[in-house]
Amino acid sequence: MSELQLRLATWNIHQAIGTDRRRDLSRIGAVIRAMNPDLIGLQEVDNRVAAEGDDLARLQEMTGLTVVAGPTMLRGTGDYGNALLTRLPVLSVERHDLSVGKREPRGLLVAHLDWRGEELQVAVTHLGLRTGERRFQVRRLIACLTQDNGAPLVLMGDFNEWLFWGRPLRWLHRHFGYVQSPATFPARRPLLRLDHILTDPPRRLTPPVTFKNPLSLRASDHLPLFAVLSR
Repeated sequence: MSELQLRLATWNIHQAIGTDRRRDLSRIGAVIRAMNPDLIGLQEVDNRVAAEGDDLARLQEMTGLTVVAGPTMLRGTGDYGNALLTRLPVLSVERHDLSVGKREPRGLLVAHLDWRGEELQVAVTHLGLRTGERRFQVRRLIACLTQDNGAPLVLMGDFNEWLFWGRPLRWLHRHFGYVQSPATFPARRPLLRLDHILTDPPRRLTPPVTFKNPLSLRASDHLPLFAVLSR
């Protein structure tokens, strides 16, 4: 891969529980190594603390990528939420609350990275299951990501929007430009386009594709989504 390109990915890892209903974090690490991304946003990271260490520390060790955590909930065994794994130096991090009422807490993780002297803003999120939640959350995240310094912006995650003509996606396409994402869910027979990678400006991104190998078909109930960002 050229120094003028970045390999991007996003993946809902479903707490490392695969389609065989087994929880196996090593499969998640193996798929990430096979994709070899420079940046990958993760959702449904259940950061359990086990005898061999917590999940994010283990993923960092498995992949060699720096981990930026974006927890949205605390559980008895650890925290749960989003994360970013990156090869790029991290300049600063923001965490925004996108929660709505008594619905499951949701968040927006924003990392400002140094891409060979150019600032790159990367945001990772996982939106709610109800239409009203997503409408609120998309308006909120667009406000959080509005910037005046001209730095490129990447937004990735599981948007939970299965209606292609729904307002949340239309609002996002109006802001980021139109991108046709492939279906990622369920992993074995993908029907729904739930996962997306969007950029501003949009011309710098290749069309996203799913990453399929025998392990990625089993490791989670979603397939990873992959794209390339150019300078």
